[in-house]
Amino acid sequence: MATETDRHFDEIAGQYDESLPPHVVEHYLRKRVSYVRRLLPKDGRILDVGCGTGVLAGRLAQAGFQVTGVDPSSGMLRHVAEAAPGVEAVLGDATDLPFDEGRFDLTMCVAVMHHVAEPVAVHKSLAEMVRVTKPGGLVLVWDHNPANPYWKSLMARVPQDDGSERLIPEKEIIGGLTDGGAELVSSQPLGLVPDFVPVRLLSLAADCERLAEHTPGLRRLCAHNVVVARRGGE
Repeated sequence: MATETDRHFDEIAGQYDESLPPHVVEHYLRKRVSYVRRLLPKDGRILDVGCGTGVLAGRLAQAGFQVTGVDPSSGMLRHVAEAAPGVEAVLGDATDLPFDEGRFDLTMCVAVMHHVAEPVAVHKSLAEMVRVTKPGGLVLVWDHNPANPYWKSLMARVPQDDGSERLIPEKEIIGGLTDGGAELVSSQPLGLVPDFVPVRLLSLAADCERLAEHTPGLRRLCAHNVVVARRGGE
């Protein structure tokens, strides 16, 4: 059954990919694909939970991965064929993923958990991500960092955020993954390039981002918490 959030994403699917400047979107796409390539061999099987229109899933497929995307919004999934040819698109909810146990080498989500929002649903979604991952496989959660002060301003301006969101603390993400049967591999704050950076200053902003990511104290203000866990039982 579609929720209010699902219906909202159905309605804004056509404008979703235009909600942020293309050069900033490209920066984060490259950053995330590069991160995944360091985690997984090129031919690995990936599940992108909350894949939306499939832009990231498509880039991962282009990089050589076997990618499946799942999303509860049928409106979003209608764009996947165009944005991500070759990606299997499946209608489904993170709290009850429609896949057998242990199917994927890497199960991931990017900017999804703050839309799931409700604590019980977040906990169930994280456990489900572990369940569908192979023993010894990895789960990657890349979500908004509540300590970053810019999110309040940005989320008030983009169509995908309607006020029902909740920024999920790092501790809650780690707890959900470990309760689901995974062991923490790493957790780090990443990203600091804001949407208002003009094209001509993107390179400078990326340099500042890298500096912030490696500076104790300052890195706690990075835009995202990036958590990697490994499913036990290998």
